Amino acid sequence: MSDQNEQPESSFLWSNFFQRDREKDILTLLRGVPIFEGLGRGQLRAVERILHRRKYHAGEYIFREGDPGLGMYIIEEGEVSIVSESRSTEISRLGKGEFFGEMSMFNDRPRTASALAYEDTKVFGFFQPDLLGLLETRPSIGTKVVMMLSRILAERLYKAGIENARLRSELFLKEHP
Repeated sequence: MSDQNEQPESSFLWSNFFQRDREKDILTLLRGVPIFEGLGRGQLRAVERILHRRKYHAGEYIFREGDPGLGMYIIEEGEVSIVSESRSTEISRLGKGEFFGEMSMFNDRPRTASALAYEDTKVFGFFQPDLLGLLETRPSIGTKVVMMLSRILAERLYKAGIENARLRSELFLKEHP
């Protein structure tokens, strides 16, 4: 007779099967995140091992405007609203596979906006010390991630510059008809 605390062998096999599916889903999600573009399966697994899974309920803050920037987040499930509390406006709404807070990977300045779970949400936290550790222990992976983050930030800065110039021009035309 078996011990009541022992799992039947078939239950163990099923749990392994579903665990593999879950890992496959996470790797598929990571593969679609631009900062991990070009990483192979083994490299994605190395990244997945240093991510921190967090759950937030609808209406719960992931971070607040003015908080110290500790890292970035990748949305596994749900939606996140990026909000400027100082202007009382929603800047954007992000969903599965999108990321936010990436500026804090390069500096420790306070957050310029708040991130709020719009609905029940699961995210992966990727923090600056984890990136630095990756650069130290797996430099080829860390360098690829840093390069992709840099490209994305440079592209966003470029677009912000264009938008800034457009708004300045629009303002000038209003002031000088």
